[in-house]
Amino acid sequence: MKLTVLGPGCWGLTLAWLLTNNFEEVCVWGRSCDISDELRKSHKTEKPLPVTLDDKVEITDDLKHAIYNADIILLVVATSGIRAVCRQLKEAGIKNSQILVNLSKGLELPSLKRMSEVIKDELPDSRLAILSGPTLAKEILNGCPTAASVASEDMKTAEIVQKCLSVPSKFRLYTNSDVIGVELGGSLKNVIAIASGFADAMKLGDNCRGSLLTRGMAEIVRISVALGASPSTLYGLSGMGDLIATCSSPFSRNFTVGSMLGKGKKIDDILNELGSVAEGVKTSKALCELAAKLNMEVPVSSAIYEAVYTNITPEEVLNKLMNRKLKQEEEYNLK
Repeated sequence: MKLTVLGPGCWGLTLAWLLTNNFEEVCVWGRSCDISDELRKSHKTEKPLPVTLDDKVEITDDLKHAIYNADIILLVVATSGIRAVCRQLKEAGIKNSQILVNLSKGLELPSLKRMSEVIKDELPDSRLAILSGPTLAKEILNGCPTAASVASEDMKTAEIVQKCLSVPSKFRLYTNSDVIGVELGGSLKNVIAIASGFADAMKLGDNCRGSLLTRGMAEIVRISVALGASPSTLYGLSGMGDLIATCSSPFSRNFTVGSMLGKGKKIDDILNELGSVAEGVKTSKALCELAAKLNMEVPVSSAIYEAVYTNITPEEVLNKLMNRKLKQEEEYNLK
């Protein structure tokens, strides 16, 4: 079998490294400008994380060649590039029998569409699955175990992906039929991860972080359920699991962005310093726009949106959150 990974970034290269022994052939595709000379020549890269790939892994900027005879294609590019890459896949001749697995977590602006909706716009007959969960790349490269969800409208497709991408003792996958919930859990938690980093930098304590994560999770569930997700999915690997990991780890880019915001740095300077995509930045805008359309309150996410896109100070953000009108806590039936 052949695996093709689209996207030579940190997560894409980590997946190629992790899954090498599961496939006879492994190919990594990226735009020529995104493939470093070091990666081409020695199958190694130091930035943003050090990764050394097996010699059998092919590196190419030829998309048609990359997807030729691929059984599973992993889509691991920034959410802003998903639509363009799907159009390229169509031109390159992707077949309906090939399984396309999206691992990018976010919402498209300005459409506010989930990535599966974007993919279906461009490749309506694609055999699609979504993989999401607590998957911090550096920990996986260090050999730490984790688990994630594979969602698809076709459970047979989800089961094939589960079998082909699971790695004993390292990478355990669970199938799920709730595509909406798995996608939104993985996307919206990035905004709360920024909030967690924000609170950590301000040294607000563990009580505050626990409160923030809980209220942030309530926002994720509220919005996701309104859009068709099952609440139980949001408390699974792609929701609560991913939230816990990214809201407490310095390896999380979104947590790092929040930490820098909490220290009073401006977003443009933060992103330049970070040198990589933090999906929660744009997702904060998309989430607030979704909430407005649904006529729902998302105070934690709104505070992060203000912290990212306005000149509000960290102290003002905290005061706005803590001094809102008192209200009743939500209840959800998870059966």
